[in-house]
Amino acid sequence: MLKILDKLQNNKEKKFISLQVGISFLQTLFSFFVPGGVLVLAISFILLRGLPTITLPLLIRIYPYVVLAAGIWFGWRFNRSRLIFVILVLAFADRSLLIFAEASGASAGTGRIVYNAVCILLPVNLVVFSLIKERGFITWHGKWPLGMILFQIIAVTLICVWKQSSFSPYLEYSFIKLRLFNLIPMAQPGLIAFGVAFFILMFRYVQHRSSIECAFFWTLVSSFFALALGDIGPMSTIFFATSGLILVISLIETSFNFSFYDDLTGLPARRAFNETLSKIGGRHYTVAMIEIDSFKKISDRYGLLVGDQVLRMVASKLKKVTGDGLSYRYSGQRFAVVFPVKFVDEAIPHLESLRKGVEIYGFILRGPRRPREKPANPENFRGSQKRISLAIAIGAVEREDKNVKPKYVIKAADQALLNAQKEGGNQIAT
Repeated sequence: MLKILDKLQNNKEKKFISLQVGISFLQTLFSFFVPGGVLVLAISFILLRGLPTITLPLLIRIYPYVVLAAGIWFGWRFNRSRLIFVILVLAFADRSLLIFAEASGASAGTGRIVYNAVCILLPVNLVVFSLIKERGFITWHGKWPLGMILFQIIAVTLICVWKQSSFSPYLEYSFIKLRLFNLIPMAQPGLIAFGVAFFILMFRYVQHRSSIECAFFWTLVSSFFALALGDIGPMSTIFFATSGLILVISLIETSFNFSFYDDLTGLPARRAFNETLSKIGGRHYTVAMIEIDSFKKISDRYGLLVGDQVLRMVASKLKKVTGDGLSYRYSGQRFAVVFPVKFVDEAIPHLESLRKGVEIYGFILRGPRRPREKPANPENFRGSQKRISLAIAIGAVEREDKNVKPKYVIKAADQALLNAQKEGGNQIAT
């Protein structure tokens, strides 16, 4: 009978793990395709199906300039120089193609040279700007990308002036003779540049899983459609504008995450905490303010890096708080937990479980011989470890009267936390 029960329990655990893996995969897939992939697919469907003749000219006149203005404004406002540079590159590519290679101009002469140059340089620029760090627009480090853009414009101009130069034929060079390549107007050097860029940007997304890396990938996809469909004109302009729009949306999304989520611990930040209390409205709830005992001494003795690791460890415990508690990083070493529709007496057992969990777990200080990756046999490295005792003090207060404003509940919880610390810490005060 016990074997049967164990088997049923194991089956339930396996199903639960499979469900969690499935949900995680769907979340990853959703974050990858939304909003960049959805935008590219939607624009592709609309353009390939054909827009009404009245709508298309209006969209062309307004859409690119709105995206250009929004990109430059948001880039300047949030000090994101990469967005400004990529928007400028997309705008230069679009205008150059419209001037020299619109309609059939991309098949011969100067138009073909400009088209081939854009096919090679655009993916290269996207990869370069995805790799560089944000240094601001007005610094020396922020100005060299602008010089790089101007250098490329001058170089392409010189190639166009001297059409018979020995360099221009390489833009059209065929490495492999296949009929498949004849289906796309893009020359093989451009296809290779896009292929390498696709691989690099996808690798960076898998490595970092950030919205900005995902945006760079879909910007590349939209730019590829603009060039590979062979219709230099209204269609390519809309695809280039969509590339810029994807980056603008990613900047807004990233700014939102910075405002509502703490980058160090992964917990929602103070702004999200305040919004949660405002949304609860007239219902009763319990607020708990939490602080790590002797955190300053730990940070001073072992360094800021260890202090950050301690914060992340405590945050990992807060993420698992029971009783439907919602955890936040309030400020510094201070955290907050909200228990909606719970009185303080109901929240205490869950807070006590949290306090004991931190106390029992403690923090293992990395020894000089301990590897960064988990070894196959961890027992061999335990001798180099040092355990730091950790404890947290908690102040918990409930709000029964719906007329009491959240700021007064927070103030009362802060006072309760102060009382817990005065009593020696590692306890809960109400």
